[in-house]
Amino acid sequence: MQVLLRQDVEKLGLRGEVVNVARGYARNFLLPRGLAEVATPAVQKEAARRDALRARHEAKDVDEARAVADRIGATVLRFDVVAGPTGTLFGSVTATNVADRLWDQQKIRVDRRKLQMETIKRIGRYTIPVEVFGEVSAELRLEVAPEGRQLPSDEELAAAEAAEAEAPLAEAELEPPADAVDEPELEQVIDDLDREPAAAEAPEP
Repeated sequence: MQVLLRQDVEKLGLRGEVVNVARGYARNFLLPRGLAEVATPAVQKEAARRDALRARHEAKDVDEARAVADRIGATVLRFDVVAGPTGTLFGSVTATNVADRLWDQQKIRVDRRKLQMETIKRIGRYTIPVEVFGEVSAELRLEVAPEGRQLPSDEELAAAEAAEAEAPLAEAELEPPADAVDEPELEQVIDDLDREPAAAEAPEP
């Protein structure tokens, strides 16, 4: 007996498929539960029409997604930020900031969760993968630059980042060891030691 599946049925088929099953299995399980319907010629014809319509819609969606992906790939978003001398931001650039800027400048609406990026905390050039639709994706370029200045070259950015990474090490070398005694404390200890013998030799009353 041929039935048209209205839902996915494990080990049998996917929704919209026409499959052959035992008559008892269809009448006692599939049909009462609404998992399938008898695949009459009219039902099969309607299913084929729906499949063709769905395929056209999907193709249209994919074509539109590719056009959007092309626009995203040709876009460079610039963020002017306040940053320190080594390039660290006083703040950050988030996925929400990027999605909002993309809409403001290009009128392209992208869910911030589709932007595969971490929060940006340094100036620099970034390439952000974007999920547009299904398997269609794009790469969005960002420039996070110090406010009112040109973005340094990649070599200068790398040097600034290395200098910032070395700074904590240099500061650690200059710090005194944890058990070191401050000079005023050391002088107090010496004075106490000088007075102890005198106290020991004082006659009893």
